[in-house]
Amino acid sequence: MPDSLGEVQEDMMQRGGCLCGAVRFETTSVLRDVIFCHCSQCRRQTGLYYAATSVPRSSLRIMGDTLRWYHASDVARRGFCGTCGSALFWERLEGDTVSVLAGAFDDPSVLRPGYHIFTRGRAEFYRIADDLPCYADRAPDPSKDP
Repeated sequence: MPDSLGEVQEDMMQRGGCLCGAVRFETTSVLRDVIFCHCSQCRRQTGLYYAATSVPRSSLRIMGDTLRWYHASDVARRGFCGTCGSALFWERLEGDTVSVLAGAFDDPSVLRPGYHIFTRGRAEFYRIADDLPCYADRAPDPSKDP
């Protein structure tokens, strides 16, 4: 049984990175349920939709020097590897959390699905075929987007 905070955090640590391995990350907190964002910005960046969890900024350690940030709007920026182009992060400029793309984790089986947002903006060629809650626009708590 863990007897210190450090041991508990080590048990919660998850790792991941980009396709080429130039950017790696570690998280040391409980991961939020995965939110699936179908907005046009997420579709254009990833080719379909974002699937991301979230962690407090203070519990995310990013390693490597190829991480690049794109300010996609006046409220958020998107982090990606400057070498291979892998989409990795979404961050609200005035928030205290960072969204981490689900597919970037070394072991994505630790993640749980949550709900879909901005479904009004989804591409017409696919359907959402699960029983998760769907929101045409923002979620009931927009601070959790995406």
